[in-house]
Amino acid sequence: MPVPKERAVVPRSLLREDAYRAIRDAIVTGELAPGERLNDADLSDWLGVSRTPVREALARLEQAGLVQTKPGRYTMVSPLDARALREAQLVTAAMHELAVREAVPHLTATDLAEMRAANDRFAAALHAADVDAALQGDDDFHAVPVRVSANQAVAAVLDQYTPSLRRIERLRFGSLSGRESVAQHNLIVELCEAGDAEAAAEAARTNWLTLVPLIASL
Repeated sequence: MPVPKERAVVPRSLLREDAYRAIRDAIVTGELAPGERLNDADLSDWLGVSRTPVREALARLEQAGLVQTKPGRYTMVSPLDARALREAQLVTAAMHELAVREAVPHLTATDLAEMRAANDRFAAALHAADVDAALQGDDDFHAVPVRVSANQAVAAVLDQYTPSLRRIERLRFGSLSGRESVAQHNLIVELCEAGDAEAAAEAARTNWLTLVPLIASL
């Protein structure tokens, strides 16, 4: 397995969560490509940890659909699968819809300003064709209602399924097709500010369903 050339800069006390996030991020960015074979020893050397947290991280990544394992034969990065992505998309859209519905009555002016600022960063990143910054801006935007909703179950589900969608969103945010999300984000903020929880929740759901054509093209 050709692991990234530069050694990851991580603490020697790296725990399971850190290993999970490091490998997950390498998969999401494409540094570890779809179909690439993963070797415990190579990953351990890259991260500078023992194989135990790596194996635990791979098991968790398999549950998230980012890794596939055939015992005794191989472990590899999951290919982009339209059906799996569609399932993840439906769940993710439903969770963001719920988060916004629950958050609207509790959003403060500061929260709304944070959402607007995140969307401004998102728009600027799209204009600059900076996919990494666009994804971060999008994450920051949606993270506000998720945090304000204080629904830990929603946060846990999103943590599991969002990374799968981020792999394909990199394709969308690298093109003009991602620009419509800026307007959709503005609409969500306006509806949140107006206190219309149902309309804001529906707008959030619609925003996440814009991935349908891209998934269908796989």
